[in-house]
Amino acid sequence: MKIKIILINILCFIGLSCHDIEPRKPLNKNFSVFLKSSAIRNKSRVAAEQILINNARKLDNKNIYNSSPLGFLYSVKKNKNKNFLAKKGDFVEIQYEIEDLNQNLLYGEDELQNVKFIVDKEEIIPALREGVKFLSEGDTGVFLFPSHFCYGYQGDSEKIGSNQPLRFTIKLVSLTNN
Repeated sequence: MKIKIILINILCFIGLSCHDIEPRKPLNKNFSVFLKSSAIRNKSRVAAEQILINNARKLDNKNIYNSSPLGFLYSVKKNKNKNFLAKKGDFVEIQYEIEDLNQNLLYGEDELQNVKFIVDKEEIIPALREGVKFLSEGDTGVFLFPSHFCYGYQGDSEKIGSNQPLRFTIKLVSLTNN
């Protein structure tokens, strides 16, 4: 008799616990509003930076700039001996300096050491990683980058401010193909 009662209780428990699970409602309904407003803010910031970059392009009489597919401008002084560009997996050594868009020097080559890295395989700021792909050995390029390619919203806590577009001059010292 006790076994029948235990079996009936187990069957009732199993039967009652097999209903559909109701999904939990989101706790923060404002999250999607935050994302939308953040996207709008970022688009307007990028548009404002593009205006600053285009103004810097007009003020620079020494260089003729091209637009990259990624949204930055570049001007390259080609070395006539080398033809192949740096690409993913190549080992490169570069010298560079950083200026603001008004060509005020923030960090000179003497302050910044030469940087050696494997293209697209190492953690390095996107400005250097993407800029070097437009250079062959011995070339020097001038790049006008939006802030998201440089130091972003944080800056560098010293000379580079928050969301500051920058002008990089990069010289490809050596290039070793993979």
